[in-house]
Amino acid sequence: MNTILSTPRRLVMALVAAGAIGALGATGAGLVGTRSAAQATESAVAAQPAALNLPAVNAPNFADITARNGAAVVNISVVGSSRAMSDDEGDQASERQQQGPGISPDDPFFEFFRQFGIPGMPGGQGMGPRAQQPDTPMRGQGSGFIVSSDGVILTNAHVVRGAKEVTVKLNDRREFRAKVLGADPKTDVAVLKIDASGLPTVKLGQTSQLRVGDWVLAIGSPFGFENSVTAGVVSAKGRSLPDDSFVPFLQTDVAINPGNSGGPLFNAQGEVVGINSQIYTRSGGYQGVSFAIPIELATRVQQQIQTTGKAQHAKLGVSVQEVNQAFADSFKLDKPEGALVASVEKNGPAAKAGLEPGDVVRKVDGKPVVGSGDLPAFIGQALPGQKVTLEVWRKGESKTLSATLGDASDKAVKVAKSSPDGDKGKLGLALRPLQPEEMQQIGVDSGLLVAQASGPAAAAGISQGDVLLSINGAPAGNIEEVRAAVAKADKTVAVLIWRDGNKIFVPVRLG
Repeated sequence: MNTILSTPRRLVMALVAAGAIGALGATGAGLVGTRSAAQATESAVAAQPAALNLPAVNAPNFADITARNGAAVVNISVVGSSRAMSDDEGDQASERQQQGPGISPDDPFFEFFRQFGIPGMPGGQGMGPRAQQPDTPMRGQGSGFIVSSDGVILTNAHVVRGAKEVTVKLNDRREFRAKVLGADPKTDVAVLKIDASGLPTVKLGQTSQLRVGDWVLAIGSPFGFENSVTAGVVSAKGRSLPDDSFVPFLQTDVAINPGNSGGPLFNAQGEVVGINSQIYTRSGGYQGVSFAIPIELATRVQQQIQTTGKAQHAKLGVSVQEVNQAFADSFKLDKPEGALVASVEKNGPAAKAGLEPGDVVRKVDGKPVVGSGDLPAFIGQALPGQKVTLEVWRKGESKTLSATLGDASDKAVKVAKSSPDGDKGKLGLALRPLQPEEMQQIGVDSGLLVAQASGPAAAAGISQGDVLLSINGAPAGNIEEVRAAVAKADKTVAVLIWRDGNKIFVPVRLG
């Protein structure tokens, strides 16, 4: 019996695959052997109209996009030294550690592999003691694309970081020595110029027209393999990364590897919508998550560099952190969105505007702030001296403030890291008043030193040596104020603490 049934089952599967028969279940498969050919044909015809109603899926013609734009994508070779760096990165010299079995410091992806903690990279895991590196010649490669027929090229700032010599190789194999007109580490955009004319250029698109799920294509030189093409889809827009960046990245699943960095990301119409900048990886290679700088931001930086020789970014003068559900419950927010202000720079733009620790910034010039990284991204793309309107949530009420932004070159906007949620129970803190010299040392007017932490406070990450500053916005100047604040609280309290020179909020669940 099994042998007899196997033949018609295979026949049904073949016919379904060929489109001759509709989707038949196990019962239909058993009936094929007993029905006439005419009946089977009638069933197939009857099933066809449903198949015709399926929407057509049209993929872009990647070959045409590559043919039209491949000549405008260039390979960039860099010669530098392991200790050479720009003035903007001078403060990183003291942080350079002895290099383990990682990649060269002048590799195009070196800086971002380091930022994401790849084992064997300076700043990553498994590193030995810090040591001064010798001035050793190093080489690196990246990609770029021509935006002006007279030889203006866009790429990543980290591709040309510390470069003594930059060579651009065109698709027709011609090579030119390039001049770095300027590089902006805050957005990772650099502008190069070669002495040439009549060059092919790319057409620029708009990320506002790009949707999550749209096809995108990258052209670059991964591992030195020039004009390699990879494709994928947009995974997310406006992605904030934990590197104090001002960039609302495009996230894609396009395969990006060392050497692709600085190359163009095209939409389905063959327009450049981004500059491939970095990847998230645990292995040092592509793992399905890539990030690109929106082209509108890149061209804005390009124009500033070509006009003034440098890019300018504004600052608000605050340290912010994420609003999770526990914070939303504490501050009576309808949903966990916004940027929670942990600290305000003294005499900075935010302080002059009236912004206070504990405020939650929900909108900037009418644009919603969903994650904490949205705030530095919005502010960083503005110019010093520009006025912005902030919608903030303070003690259960919405307020509107106006701020005149400062210059980010003075001090970058920080994103503080929040601590994990705690468990149910009492607060669990043993506290003592600060001595006058202690308050002077850490720069606060009042507070309580945590002598011991247990229960929900300890579970939330509060530990001995932290300084308790406020609870749900109420000052914690003495034990009675703390007890009163906890008594008024619901199930969760937002505790502001001072730790290692930073002020951060910690959500503590009381029960």
